Amino acid sequence: MRAKDVYVTGAGIVSAIGLGRQATLDALLNGRSGVEPVRYLKTAHAGLPVGEVKYGNDEMREMLRMAPGEAVIRSSLLAMLAVDEALRQYAPHGRRDETLRVALVSGITVGGMDKVEDMYDDFLETDAKNDYIALIDCGACTEQIADYFGGFRMTSTVVTACSSSANAIMTGVDLLREDRADVVVAGGCECLSRYHVNGFNTLMILDRETCRPFDRCRAGINLGEGAGYLVLEPAESAVQRGAQPLGKVSGYCNACDAYHQTASSPEGLGAYLAMKGAVDDAGLAPGDIDYINAHGTGTQNNDLTEGLAIMRLFGERIPPVASVKAFTGHTTSAAGGLEAVIALLALGHDFLPVNLNFREPIEEHSFIPVTDSSPVRPLRHILSNSFGFGGNSSAIIFSKI
Repeated sequence: MRAKDVYVTGAGIVSAIGLGRQATLDALLNGRSGVEPVRYLKTAHAGLPVGEVKYGNDEMREMLRMAPGEAVIRSSLLAMLAVDEALRQYAPHGRRDETLRVALVSGITVGGMDKVEDMYDDFLETDAKNDYIALIDCGACTEQIADYFGGFRMTSTVVTACSSSANAIMTGVDLLREDRADVVVAGGCECLSRYHVNGFNTLMILDRETCRPFDRCRAGINLGEGAGYLVLEPAESAVQRGAQPLGKVSGYCNACDAYHQTASSPEGLGAYLAMKGAVDDAGLAPGDIDYINAHGTGTQNNDLTEGLAIMRLFGERIPPVASVKAFTGHTTSAAGGLEAVIALLALGHDFLPVNLNFREPIEEHSFIPVTDSSPVRPLRHILSNSFGFGGNSSAIIFSKI
């Protein structure tokens, strides 16, 4: 046990495949996708498949026992459900030490756009809905989470598009290693909005069918929504209080190749640098990695270049690789946090989340993604990738203790 080892002692998740760790585990083990036609989002693109959380805002308010008239955005509701599960695992008896310096680091990008879209005419004609205007700011979501639970000495919001919540987790580990916090709740959230759908549709990268990551005939992404958060604490305090950790953050790295506003470089330089940096930070060799939770969006550019980066780093000994985005949809800013929880479930239950809908390999790749959930050896280290627009690439290694 290193002096600055950081353990994960709580995890919470909500996505299209279910609310909570157990529902998520069940869907992953049974190959059950949550990608379906739009149900809750008001959009002209109603036929598009999306990874929508199967609860309306009013239903989530009731779960959280929130007052009906209180101004709240959907991303905050998703986050509150996930943070609540994480904190209940961290402190199963509901008692938290109020003397601890607890920080909240949350990733998001679109903020309260969902409500602004619905209430734009109200803002022009009346002041009745003005409470929602301030909620468009990304930091407002973090503040809503913090206000709901209370007890946070520090809050911070990370906005780096689809790598946001991975970077939030990395920031949380940094806070602990630098002794700026005693416990950190870190992850991210994002809800679907017309801004999302129209923007990605304009980029012409939405698949009209369920997405096919790493398939030769891949045609784009399915957008999704959700939230995933971890409770992080130093190994010493976790051991001292008799916690049962889910795993540890053993290495991480962020890199930015700044090649293009939306595309990664042809050789996947940012992805390669992030993965190599994470392996080096963990003090591991590439051969120690047992599974790669790939970013794997299903787009032509991402899947090709991420695969080339994997081939460059791992050579002829490529570990099992898969993307879970055909299960959940691409949850954008929430992806790193949500998939961190999935990686920890895989470690804890020794299974490989499979790559749904794969049929034919990409010609330039020397590997095919995972279709069998049985690992060839017990899992020890999982590398999880999250890549954002602008070339902002992040990789985190989660390890068994």
